[in-house]
Amino acid sequence: MKRNEMKANELTRRDFMQQAGCGAFGTASLLSTLLSLNMANKAAAASLNPGDECRTLVCIFLFGGIDSFNLVVPTDSTRYADYQASRGNLALSQNSLLALNQTSGGDGMSYGVHPGAAQVQEMFNGLGGDAQKRRLAFISNVGTLIQPTTKSDYQADNHPLPKSLFSHIDQTEQWQTSLPQGGTQLTGWAGRAADVLHSSLNTEATSMSVSFAGNNIFQVGQSTEQFVVTPSGALTFTGSGQNRSDHPLKIKNDAITSLMEQEYGNLVERAFAQLTRKSVDEQAAFQQVFSSFDDDQITTPFPDTYIADQLYSALKAIAMRPQLGLRRQTILVSYGGWDHHGELLQSQDTRLRELVPAMHAFQQGLEELNLQDSVVSFCPSEFARTLRSNGQGTDHAWGGNTMVFGAPVLGGRMYGTFPSVALESNDDVGRGGRLIPTMSVDEMFADMLRWFGVSNADLPLVLPNLGNFHNLSGNTLPVGFIDPATLPA
Repeated sequence: MKRNEMKANELTRRDFMQQAGCGAFGTASLLSTLLSLNMANKAAAASLNPGDECRTLVCIFLFGGIDSFNLVVPTDSTRYADYQASRGNLALSQNSLLALNQTSGGDGMSYGVHPGAAQVQEMFNGLGGDAQKRRLAFISNVGTLIQPTTKSDYQADNHPLPKSLFSHIDQTEQWQTSLPQGGTQLTGWAGRAADVLHSSLNTEATSMSVSFAGNNIFQVGQSTEQFVVTPSGALTFTGSGQNRSDHPLKIKNDAITSLMEQEYGNLVERAFAQLTRKSVDEQAAFQQVFSSFDDDQITTPFPDTYIADQLYSALKAIAMRPQLGLRRQTILVSYGGWDHHGELLQSQDTRLRELVPAMHAFQQGLEELNLQDSVVSFCPSEFARTLRSNGQGTDHAWGGNTMVFGAPVLGGRMYGTFPSVALESNDDVGRGGRLIPTMSVDEMFADMLRWFGVSNADLPLVLPNLGNFHNLSGNTLPVGFIDPATLPA
């Protein structure tokens, strides 16, 4: 039996308006969204040739700000003592931590992961116990920066800092845009990458920017928008029971279809109807391919959780790339609930025991379908948390630790400079242990974008601040967590 034996989505007015970009995003966003969509009648010739190289970036955004200094913990005696003193009642016992066995190329220090993240330990040390399949790495103390910043820089009046530090909405936006200084017209770095790559690498029959997490800025470019679907598939005008003429949704959807098919004299009305038709047609074309996928190809068991449902459907969307005409694809999924101002220990343990098995199943599914070499996944969150407990939880902070995984990743390593976890250190700006990032998000993103196919010449278009951290004249990767043998020629 197929995993998703669900009825086709019935597109309510609210769902349609949200998909089209209305509501809080406004009419301008709606027109921008629809203008970016292509006619679905191209889909008949969308399939790629056998052997065409495909690559996908998967963003698993952890909304809320994960306490990543309890996700991965230094275990050597000196640094663990600092950790224990700073964290107080939130410190995990040393014997509960799951040991990470670093291979050469990491920072050479000892670490353990949260006891609720057993599959992270496995993916780091070797998937399925195979040390040749080290699929996961950690990027330490990464965060939003405009230029390199020290504690004295932070305290100076004239040093450029990201706007609205420690704010959920602003830091989420900055991770997704890589523009911490803001801008008059915001676009996301995945959207800008799509602007550079889509027309030359894809058939343009369908969008390369697939979101299972709703509307977002991450996948929005100058000529690119996110293509919002659900774990059940696309948002379409068909659904259970709509063969009955008196079905309320059929009546409503027939009326909307009629409005789109009218001939309008007003230019704006005519453009709106035509572009809405394109959007609906593209959703239908995606759903046709999605529904044709044989779920029996995937025998890897996935947990019965919402994040696992998203990742299972992401796996299908990756497997469908040739039928969708996509050599390049970005996918956004999300998993919230990490804003643990209270009950951190219990709540984080619960969230990790849902997130991590879903990540593990997704990677195992890629291996099963022989897609592992063509996918890199990463798990950003808007910020880490304060080192010091507020009593039962932690508050908003800045730099934190992030997971990246996939076969192209040189796994089993800790990359970057792990900060001091002692309060009032040179990495701590104060107010409970808020750590200054020692690595910019731009450096982390650049490694993945080079693997994705963005050239050195185009990287400044996608990551405008990268030159503040990395010399773009050479071909070296800023961080080095991507296997250079996997970079495009």
